[in-house]
Amino acid sequence: MTRTLRIGVVMDPLPRVHPDKDTTFALMLEAQKRGHELWVVHHRDIFCADTDVRAMGRRAEVFRPQAPGEPHHRFHQSAPLALADLDAVWMRTDPPVDADYLYATHLLSLVEARGVFVMNRPAAIRDANEKLYALNFPHCIPRTLLTREVARLKEFLRELGGEMILKPPHGWGGLGIFLVHAGDRNLNAILETVTENGCTLTMAQQYIKAVRELGDERVLMLDGEPLGAVARVPREDEHRSNLHVGGTARKVMLGERERRICAEVGPKLREAGLYFVGLDIIGDYLTEVNVTSPTGIQEIDRLDGVCLETTVLELVERKAAEAKATRKN
Repeated sequence: MTRTLRIGVVMDPLPRVHPDKDTTFALMLEAQKRGHELWVVHHRDIFCADTDVRAMGRRAEVFRPQAPGEPHHRFHQSAPLALADLDAVWMRTDPPVDADYLYATHLLSLVEARGVFVMNRPAAIRDANEKLYALNFPHCIPRTLLTREVARLKEFLRELGGEMILKPPHGWGGLGIFLVHAGDRNLNAILETVTENGCTLTMAQQYIKAVRELGDERVLMLDGEPLGAVARVPREDEHRSNLHVGGTARKVMLGERERRICAEVGPKLREAGLYFVGLDIIGDYLTEVNVTSPTGIQEIDRLDGVCLETTVLELVERKAAEAKATRKN
């Protein structure tokens, strides 16, 4: 029988999450079903006294609301926590990855060094920019350019046949992503805006037309292995496929092309301690590697009739037990 774990969940405010969509909520609900104790922490509330990392935590209970508008959580107590006394910590704060976020990962690295299982590994989150990390897998990505130069972006657009995607490397959730065309009279204004007149690094990528038919596939990876997948198909009047901007979730089976990418990426994720990750795959290409708070569990559960959070919690329990054994030694 698995012992009861005290789990710290570093996340955005619990009252704001959507209980029918949010992956963190699904993980918390499964942890609770398995008898574990949940403590919610905001990353800006983490502090360090000498080398003792602490935070004001709130012990939380979560549940599926029975009717619209009903609460999905209850707080039982607030107390100062020594994070090294927890069994596991989940870093599930949504982007942006700003200075405060990075400071929190440095402090969580101290907690990990004290023998607490932290998912994902804080140092790996710091290293793995969600747009740039895909560059580690050159055989998997579409044609890509990173530059501040407007002229170089326009030349790349010509090389691609007059159509490409622009992304801010620090962006998230589809924010600031443009589909641009050579004949657009707004092209110069868009390039000047996204580069801040040549001052800000911008990512340009080949536009993959397969997104209109196949969607942008989110493949969840657990400890380097594919866990499940969902396709997000953009609306007719949108180029972005993110669900929160109107994309539609569609059932998808992992095929040869997805498994080839997973086999390429998985070992590096496992080695880095990026335990729970969302790969974005369009057509034959890997476009992003989401490491901060990847989503999709609830959509995949509904479409495939599965319960992926069970498998995730089994990993957490195993890794927490391993970390505890190391702490004793």
